[in-house]
Amino acid sequence: MDIAVDSNQESVNAIRYFDVLIIGAGISGIDAAYHLQKNCPGKSFTLLETQETFGGTWATHKYPGIRSDSDLFTFGFKWKPWKDAPIATADKILRYLNEALDENDLRQHIRFSCTVISASWSSDEARWTLEVANGETGEIEQYGCHFLWMCQGYYRHSEGYMPDYPGRENFKGPVIHPQNWPEDLDYSGKEVVVIGSGATAATLIPAMAGTAGHITMLQRSPTYFFAKPNRDELADTLRALDVPDEWVHEIARRKILYDQKEITRRSFEEPEALRAELLQAAQNYLGDSLPIDPHFTPSYRPWRQRLAFVPDGDLFRAIRRGEASVVTDQIDQFTETGILLKSGKELAADIIISATGFNISVLGDITFTIDGKALDFHDCWSHRAVMFSGVPNMAWVFGYLRTSWTMRSDMVAEFVCRLLRHMTEKGVRSVVPTLREEDRDMPELPFVDPENFNAGYLTRALHLLPKQGDRDPWVHTQNYYVDRETLAQADLEDGTLIYS
Repeated sequence: MDIAVDSNQESVNAIRYFDVLIIGAGISGIDAAYHLQKNCPGKSFTLLETQETFGGTWATHKYPGIRSDSDLFTFGFKWKPWKDAPIATADKILRYLNEALDENDLRQHIRFSCTVISASWSSDEARWTLEVANGETGEIEQYGCHFLWMCQGYYRHSEGYMPDYPGRENFKGPVIHPQNWPEDLDYSGKEVVVIGSGATAATLIPAMAGTAGHITMLQRSPTYFFAKPNRDELADTLRALDVPDEWVHEIARRKILYDQKEITRRSFEEPEALRAELLQAAQNYLGDSLPIDPHFTPSYRPWRQRLAFVPDGDLFRAIRRGEASVVTDQIDQFTETGILLKSGKELAADIIISATGFNISVLGDITFTIDGKALDFHDCWSHRAVMFSGVPNMAWVFGYLRTSWTMRSDMVAEFVCRLLRHMTEKGVRSVVPTLREEDRDMPELPFVDPENFNAGYLTRALHLLPKQGDRDPWVHTQNYYVDRETLAQADLEDGTLIYS
């Protein structure tokens, strides 16, 4: 268990009080703490983390082969160089985060095993009061702050999304969601069926292949896979030339961002050509072991869902060796010995793994009230997808769905720190995003446009998420290049932020 010493604090009526409370000690929370410490050195702060250790996603998931599906030049911090292969396993990411904590003396600010139950805002006091369950003592504690910075991520860590499979109770073996992986699971020589074909399935299957007797990926519909070697030739060349690590990191980061921008552009402007390239890359690794059609030919254009990166084509190589296979069909029901498909075929299984995604967690599943009134987050308008109408002194980090998550969390951190300094200079205690008169006729649009990005975990939760409008600053662009300009240059006195 990680041990953190107390941060500097002020006690107000037995409430542990800080200027800023950061919720979560994953990659977004650590990034927020770094920026806050650097750019607002006079602010007291602490990070409240539900788990017994830091790392968020990388501490939650224990399934075989767990790795990033984004490169670490962009998923890593702007301020700490990444020195390894672009796609990294969880142990390497945790080591990187551990170094970031120690190098910046941030560990002292984390309080582990602290689960926030509720957050209540008082306009009279200009303060948030949080009820927090201490997992070590079993007590309910109170924390207070002027500003609340939500860095808890976007999905529920306690459990993943598991469909209500017909006949599940009939199956005699274990049915496992990767998010709740049993660490003592022995799959040696077993027949394994993995339901799903996203990044988790693409990670699990090559990691388990060769140890399992056979492993089958059962998909309802195909996914686009982006298969290429797990190396960055530009970064390798720069390192060979003894270019400093900080330069290598920044140059590789910019090159990857440029490549991602080009792929996104092509997904809209020349989707068929991009599709052909993705399918050809898969075919190159598969050889003649499996036909591309129907198993790897999605019906949607590339990038409407996240591209699942396959480093070194390991998923395809496992299929080519005969250790793994793919079945494209729909589930009729579970049986005692496997899965009966709509086609009438039955897949035998000793173990079934439901790699079926996340459950969105809106504001960490915390109960929010503002001046005694319950907050319905869906009623709020997104203000640059950082703050929300009617919600004082609160920021939520929601990263990118195509570009690496951390690219946006870093810009949000800079924006929040600039806002906090602005409030100090003005001598105000609160800030509330509020619609201007000219904004009141805006159409109510979903937080993320499903025509642009329609991953299942997101579309299932759009009714819980805030809405966006059709004009600045009420637009959630999900576009790094737009946000890079608008967040950095955002006018803090444009009439949409009401200070008091």
